[in-house]
Amino acid sequence: MFAQPIGDGAELTPLEPWHAEEMFAVVERYREYLAPTIPLARVGRTVDDVRAHAQRFANWHAADTGHQFAVRLDGQIVGVVQLFDFDAAQGSCEMGVWLIPPAQGRGLATKACAHVLDWVFRVRGLARVQWTNNPANAASSAMARRLGMTREGLLRSNAVSDGVRSDNEIWSILADEWGPER
Repeated sequence: MFAQPIGDGAELTPLEPWHAEEMFAVVERYREYLAPTIPLARVGRTVDDVRAHAQRFANWHAADTGHQFAVRLDGQIVGVVQLFDFDAAQGSCEMGVWLIPPAQGRGLATKACAHVLDWVFRVRGLARVQWTNNPANAASSAMARRLGMTREGLLRSNAVSDGVRSDNEIWSILADEWGPER
């Protein structure tokens, strides 16, 4: 398996459709925790649902329009970093991350996102990475800040989840703001 060590027994690996059973087990175990903020926890009700989700990302990866990485701790999936709306021609994408509760509080999400941002800016040459979150998700806002992102504003009532409308904060970081000290 290809892996990028990120420290403390953790690594980033590709997340492929053939990981669906492993991924489903993680989502199923932590569904109640993940469902309010992670769409996969709401729609990934079966292994086949999770496989279809992973296949969408595999197709996006092949088309270079999206990428998905597993965050593994001691070999087990404990979270995911995703890049979507990946547009190499425009030099931009959006990033998201989640971790299960036992993996939180160790800096893994920050390290994983930093490694992916490094790849996006230094290898792929993108100019901008965007981050969106519900402002009620204080942990997500704090993550954006830790990554050096700037809060650009608030999109009022622009997201719908389970029939409930909510706001989204917009954050971003530009390539020239991403430095070697990260």
